Amino acid sequence: MTELFATGIQMGESPRWHDGRFWMCDWLAGEILVFDDRANRHVVARVEGLPFSIDWLPDGRLVATTPSGVVKGPDLSPYGATGQAFNEIVVDAVGRVWVDMPGSMPWEEPKPGTVTVVLPDGSSRMAAGDVWFPNGMVIVGEDTLVLAESHANRLTAWTITESGELVDRRVWAELGPGSAPDGICADAEGSVWYASVPGQSCTRVAEGGEVLETIAADRGCFACMLGGNDGRRLYIVANHWAGGEASDGVVLTQRVAVPRAGRP
Repeated sequence: MTELFATGIQMGESPRWHDGRFWMCDWLAGEILVFDDRANRHVVARVEGLPFSIDWLPDGRLVATTPSGVVKGPDLSPYGATGQAFNEIVVDAVGRVWVDMPGSMPWEEPKPGTVTVVLPDGSSRMAAGDVWFPNGMVIVGEDTLVLAESHANRLTAWTITESGELVDRRVWAELGPGSAPDGICADAEGSVWYASVPGQSCTRVAEGGEVLETIAADRGCFACMLGGNDGRRLYIVANHWAGGEASDGVVLTQRVAVPRAGRP
């Protein structure tokens, strides 16, 4: 059964489980938040503008996308790709930071977006193009990057080479019209959970697209993350969405059978 974990969120995004705690971003409040097990929240950092999302480097430092580039630490000092806005973020095992950005906003004429890699020395390069409203990303295993293409209703995958290139692009799962996958996370069986705003649900799919489980909500599901002490609690950030505006954000949780895996 789905349980209410937190309320009072203006626009929840980028849920994460790190260092034994639940983290997330509140885009409209401009806050990076961390919660204790009683759902008490603490503001770790404040960000001006949106979008912004979070992950951690192998040495434990926080990194975040912001409208002005990728930043690090609670003081949000510059890290790389300065002056460039990005949406989602995931860090691989060797510290490369993968970020994406849509080519147009939801209300504009659709244009393809990009995936960029920021290297540990702060340099960056475009890694992939022709992605249609790229959203959540997850690294399955150590070398498979899976990306949610919201406007293409699919999950797309690449193999990450040792030199940090994306090769062998392939459709990981076709999800069907109107699915609009947003935030995603992976589990220990190699399946992916994806959140859907129009579907007001989070759905677990296997590679190839077989639907394994669906959790319904009363509002749009923007992103999800497996966490908890045993990795078997699915955290869902959900917001009412109407007329291009978000409101009444909450965090929901539900116990699931298969624990988390992958990155973030």
